[in-house]
Amino acid sequence: MGDPLYAVLLLFAGLIGSVVLYWLYHWLLKRAEKTESKIDDILVAATGKPLIITILVVTVYLAIVSSGIIPPKYEYILDSKYLNAFYIIIGAWVASSFSYNFIHLYGRWMASRTESEVDDRIIDVLEIAVKYVIWFIAFLLILSTLDIDITPLLAGAGIAGVAVALAAQDLLSNFFGGALIVMDKPFKMGDRIKIDNYLGDVISVGPRSTRIQTLDYQLLTIPNSKIANSVIINYALPEVRLKIKIPVSVAYGSDVKRVKEILLEIANEAVERSEYVLNDPAPTVYFLEFADSSLNFTLVVWAKAFNMAWDVQDFINTRIDERFREEGIEIPFPQMDVHIRKS
Repeated sequence: MGDPLYAVLLLFAGLIGSVVLYWLYHWLLKRAEKTESKIDDILVAATGKPLIITILVVTVYLAIVSSGIIPPKYEYILDSKYLNAFYIIIGAWVASSFSYNFIHLYGRWMASRTESEVDDRIIDVLEIAVKYVIWFIAFLLILSTLDIDITPLLAGAGIAGVAVALAAQDLLSNFFGGALIVMDKPFKMGDRIKIDNYLGDVISVGPRSTRIQTLDYQLLTIPNSKIANSVIINYALPEVRLKIKIPVSVAYGSDVKRVKEILLEIANEAVERSEYVLNDPAPTVYFLEFADSSLNFTLVVWAKAFNMAWDVQDFINTRIDERFREEGIEIPFPQMDVHIRKS
């Protein structure tokens, strides 16, 4: 015999818990809308309603079990495998909702930033495909949980599944790589970045690839999956100014103090006359090395932006050549390796 009073209390507790969870769900939705990232909106929307329904169904199930009101000949409906099937449905609901909203939000955002309509078609296919795949897997799991033989279904879907998986592998890896770029924000449009040996300005981030315009004005297309697994140098973050180190060599016998004075004078002149050099941080000069045939210095200046490096170097190097000629400071020829082959 069951305990009807306990069943009523359990059902009442479940109803109260569902109401509290419903209130918390809407509160979290409002909080998520205020954040910059949209991933929390997607997560709350995907889990809120399924969790509320789960609380209601599980408490009703437990109340019925504990009440003893089900006749013995119908007790088979209380078998735990049916509850497990319900859990699979809820899990598929959460996964399907999250995947669809994730692809819809980030995929549409990325596709809108490209001129091609192919990216929009890819997002359309992904939005539909992800739902069908998740619910098909859930359907197979439910049949297996209910002790229904799914071998024929697996055999029929196996070959098609392998073919689809192989065809979509690159597409999915590039899409999720692009979504990670959007969420993690290692760069944005217009930033100058370096990936492996490629240097250029970001002009678009699409569902499949990121396009970079190199310094030679060539268009470079890199798969998002490669970018997601690469080391990225961003010259525009955390700020656009760029530290420039200019190596300078003079011959032995040169006056070190005078060389440093001249280099600082040139740097300060660049601050005053050039529109590219900052005065804060102030330019600095370091005497770093007694090399084999030269005394080596490094002049450090700060350019106002990452795309001004060549202008700064051109101005300063030109003035160094002029001032050193005026001051009689010798710039040594680079030492060359000479290999003599013995006959």
